[in-house]
Order: sequence, then C-alpha cells, then structure tokens
Amino acid sequence: MEFNLDDSLGFILNRLNAKLKNELFQRLKEYDVTPEQWSILNCLWVEEGVTPKELADIIFKDKPNTNRILEKLQMKELIVRNPHPVDKRAFQIFLTERGWALKDKLIPIVTQLLEEATIGIEKSKLLDMKKLLNQIYYNLK
Repeated sequence: MEFNLDDSLGFILNRLNAKLKNELFQRLKEYDVTPEQWSILNCLWVEEGVTPKELADIIFKDKPNTNRILEKLQMKELIVRNPHPVDKRAFQIFLTERGWALKDKLIPIVTQLLEEATIGIEKSKLLDMKKLLNQIYYNLK
C-alpha cells in the first residue's frame, strides 16, 4: 500500500499554512507583530473585554501559549489586562490606543497577502473551498 504526501489533504494544508504564516511573518515584521499576535489583535478589533481563555479558544491555541502572546503584546503596549468584574481569577483584555492604531495598517497588509495568494481563483470557488474546509473540520470534531 502506498501513500503519496503530495496528494494528502493534511500535507497540502500544512504546507500552505506554513507558507502563508511565513509570508505573513515577513510582511508584519516591520510592525514588530507576529502572525500569532496578529490573530489576537484581530480578535480584539472585533470584540474587546474577552478573557485569555476565550481568546485561546478562538485562535486554537492552548492557554499557556495564549498567555505568552498576551504578555508580549502587553510589553509592546498594544493591550492591557484588566481584572474581570465578576470572575476575580480572570482578566479581560483590551486594546490600547497603539493596538487600535495598528488596525488600519495591518488589515491592508493581510488583505493584500490573501489577494496575492488567491490570484486566478474565482470568488465562487474560494467560497466553495472555505465551505468544504470548514465541513472537513466539523466532520472531525
């Protein structure tokens, strides 16, 4: 029995993820933001006041990794951690002015990267691909 990695969906997705992540890293370097930090900033641009656990669930990272990313963002003065008003063991995460200011700089960079990555692919096919990939994900839950 043979198994060709080049035909393996998992291998193809992993290879693509590595390529996109590396390219994103290069493009965000100028702003001293990593792809992992970008994902948290992006979440906070949508909704502030979430806990580290909620962020970890959203970005599919474990809580210790998420906390390390948050520490770096706090050291860069892009976020603040405030005590949770109900759960005294938890914190809520908020953006600083500097964190908000990055939104208008970073979103165009990421949008441009995704546009370049999908050149020549019809919008309807991209939508279908996203639906299919999400279906595969939910099949494995």
